[in-house]
Amino acid sequence: MHCTMILSSLSLLGLTSIAMALAPPLTVQYQFPTAISDNMKVPVVLGVMSRCPDAILCESVFNRVLQRVGQKVEISLSFIAKPNASEPYGVTCMHGQAECAGNVQELCAAKYHTTSEWWSFVQCQNFQGSDNIGTPETALNCANAAGIDWENGKAGRCAGKDGRGTEGIQLLQQSARDSITAGIQKSCTIIINGQQVCIRDGIWYDCEGGHSPADFIRQINEEYDRLNSAG
Repeated sequence: MHCTMILSSLSLLGLTSIAMALAPPLTVQYQFPTAISDNMKVPVVLGVMSRCPDAILCESVFNRVLQRVGQKVEISLSFIAKPNASEPYGVTCMHGQAECAGNVQELCAAKYHTTSEWWSFVQCQNFQGSDNIGTPETALNCANAAGIDWENGKAGRCAGKDGRGTEGIQLLQQSARDSITAGIQKSCTIIINGQQVCIRDGIWYDCEGGHSPADFIRQINEEYDRLNSAG
C-alpha cells in the first residue's frame, strides 16, 4: 500500500491546502445534474484510503467532475486495506484504526443514501482535515450537514457510534477484498468503466488522458456516449 506519508511536510501541507480550497464548507449539500432518462451510467471507482491526503485531493478533483457530469456517473469508493484477522476491523489500514473507522462511516453512508448525500458526507469529512476523519464527532456533524440522520438512521447503525459497527466492518472487509481483486494498490487510483486511467500518489502518473477535472469529464463523456450509442 502507498499514500503520501513519505512526502515532506512542505509537500503534505501543499496537498492539504489544495484539498481544503477545493472542499466544501460544513453546511453545503451537493445536488448533481438531473439524471438522463434510463441511459446507462459510467461506473467510476476511486481506490482510496479515507485519511490519505492524495485521496482527499483526488476526491476534491472529482467533486468538480461530478458537478458537471454527475448525472452520467455511478461513482463508488473502493478502500485499500490489508486483510488481518488479528485486527478489530479484520484489516490493517495504513493510517491506523481511525482511518478504518472513516472508511466504515463512508461505506455505510454510501450504502444507505443517495449519491448526492453520501458524497456530501465524504466531502465534509475531508474538509475537517485528515486528522478528524473517522471520529464520532466528525461523522455526526457531517451527517447532519449532508441531511443524513446519523443517530437514528440505517447508516449510523451500520457504522456504529465509534465506527466499529458489525455491518460496517463487513462492508470494509469486502471493500478491501474488492480492491485487491481489482489490483488497486495506490491511493488514489481512478478507474473509469473498468479501465484504470490515472493514479495520484504524491504525483499524478499513468494518466494518459490527463488528470485535470476537464480531462476526466471528457473521458466520462466519451465512455457515456460509447455505452449508450445505438447498436
